[in-house]
Amino acid sequence: MNTAPASAEPRWLTAEEQRVWRFYMHASTLLEDHLDRQLQRDAGMPHIYYGLLVQLAEAPGRRLRMTELARDAKITRSRLSHAVARLEKNGWVRREDCPSDKRGQFAVLTDAGHEVLSRTAPGHVSAVRQALFERLSPEQQKSLGEIMEIVAEGLQPNEAGADLPWLR
Repeated sequence: MNTAPASAEPRWLTAEEQRVWRFYMHASTLLEDHLDRQLQRDAGMPHIYYGLLVQLAEAPGRRLRMTELARDAKITRSRLSHAVARLEKNGWVRREDCPSDKRGQFAVLTDAGHEVLSRTAPGHVSAVRQALFERLSPEQQKSLGEIMEIVAEGLQPNEAGADLPWLR
């Protein structure tokens, strides 16, 4: 949150900060594209759908409330609804009404969804390993993990009423 007065001069990035920022943006875009292409080629799904299947596979009973799935995936509920509709069409996910909340729904990973995830995971893990971990030393991997944890914690507001896309 910017606490500087509106009339204050912006605190521009230094040349080094600008260099780091641009490399981060460039690498993030290339990595996401690399993983998306691999998953499209191997399973006919985008990376975001793979992530949803993984979340469901790791959930108790292979099911999550739609609101919880949106929150964990960091996507809007409408984008999640569209994604789940596509996954339902493929037979990989089904929706179930929540017995304790008439407006609530669960997304449930089907056996077919679990099977496609099991078939796809080895290639995806290989792509992640090749694109990221094999390029970094163990010390760099540890540093990257620590840095990303700090960044994520700083961007994940905990206060009620926070303006977060997955709450919309």
